[in-house]
Amino acid sequence: IRASIQALVARGRNRRRGLALVVFLMGLFPAPAALAGDMISSAVIFMYHRFGESDYPSTSVRMAQFESHLAEIASGGYKVMALRDIIAAFRRQESLPDRTIALTVDDAFLSLHDRAWPLLKKSGLPFTLFVATDAIDAKRPGYMSWPQLRALAAAGVGIGSQTGSHPHLPDLTQARLDDELARSNDRFRAELGFAPELLAYPYGEFGLREKQAARVAGFVAAFGQHSGVAHSGEDLFGLPRFAMNERFGDVERFRLAGNGLPLPVSDVLPADTVIRHNNPPHFGFTVAKDIGALHNLACFASNQSGAAQLERLGSRRFEVRLEKPFVAGRGRINCTLRAKGNRWRWFGTQFYIPKR
Repeated sequence: IRASIQALVARGRNRRRGLALVVFLMGLFPAPAALAGDMISSAVIFMYHRFGESDYPSTSVRMAQFESHLAEIASGGYKVMALRDIIAAFRRQESLPDRTIALTVDDAFLSLHDRAWPLLKKSGLPFTLFVATDAIDAKRPGYMSWPQLRALAAAGVGIGSQTGSHPHLPDLTQARLDDELARSNDRFRAELGFAPELLAYPYGEFGLREKQAARVAGFVAAFGQHSGVAHSGEDLFGLPRFAMNERFGDVERFRLAGNGLPLPVSDVLPADTVIRHNNPPHFGFTVAKDIGALHNLACFASNQSGAAQLERLGSRRFEVRLEKPFVAGRGRINCTLRAKGNRWRWFGTQFYIPKR
């Protein structure tokens, strides 16, 4: 598919949609009132899981890929910041340097400690590790230990929560959801001396209920696994991250995402991304002022045959018409808009569709 799209783009036919589709495929795998496009601070957040674990290509990057990412960071004019500092800037509405990025790792696999951590430490790059505590308590093979996590925390690595058992949160009862967050926080306090302020939703799955539970549990921000550029004008409990793996982990995709710009929107419908009825969802949003020309805005959705039908209502309101329902599990819509300097604006949404 990728080769066909690249050939289409090279021939110059349907260049706008061809490029937008490349952007979507490379990344496939409710907001407050939107601010003016040039008045918000933003950052690209990358997500990793495993390093050099070829048996798990969907969640692992090859070490050569990861080393190319580090080389790109060193030479590409990026500002790498700790995730907690980015969130603090968002909360204070402070500006951030252009091309600010953050590195995050989920699940505390041992390959982070043994393979990636030495390279990150040598490069002096901050990162945040999201941990599901049950796997550590069970001393599950392939996972880090509490002493190793304490060593990383003492070295300045940010530690975030990924709940206790890493479940599909929308499938849980309210009591079980609250227990997952409280119980894991208790384990962090007992082993590390603090409860994390940042949460990564397991599998990137969340809706309105999960965001509210995270607020009540004391977190200050939470993250999914949908492609997009995080910014200070959106809900801090539904922030996007670009996932890296073997298939979508080449340096060209890292560079494409790292140079991304936000596509701030408001009045997003449906407000709840857990879809129990009305599948496919009636998806719509209003693009913020001062973004510029919107004629090359394009949206693509998983489980669809091509570019989604995009209906423009008024000057800045758009609605996405999907041709068929999402299958059970996760569904995504990615919208992109070409910006100046051959850069792209991104807005993505991940839905969760429970099994009947």
